Amino acid sequence: MRLPPYALLAIAIVAEVIATSAMRASDGFTRVLPSALVVAGYGVAFYCLSLTLKSIPVGVVYAVWSGAGIVLITLVALVLYRQVPDLPAIIGLGLIVAGVAVLNLFSKMQAH
Repeated sequence: MRLPPYALLAIAIVAEVIATSAMRASDGFTRVLPSALVVAGYGVAFYCLSLTLKSIPVGVVYAVWSGAGIVLITLVALVLYRQVPDLPAIIGLGLIVAGVAVLNLFSKMQAH
């Protein structure tokens, strides 16, 4: 079964968020389980990301992947580490979301 490109992109985003979250828990790669989760998560993320590039332009893929990752990591940091974003951070996150939305809704980029 072949997954649609945006499903693969969603898997890549979730895997990257898990890997990045585990990186903090790995304590500088001194803890085995979180370190393995970092490696596996980034492996899955980059593999799925590479598959999306067959049908979605690299600019769109990277904008969605990085933008969603930034927003989700901020939410994870809020919940797990009580790192509360201040007003400038919230405005910046809103601008990232707006930029990704504009790119997806109005861009005419094509994958080659």
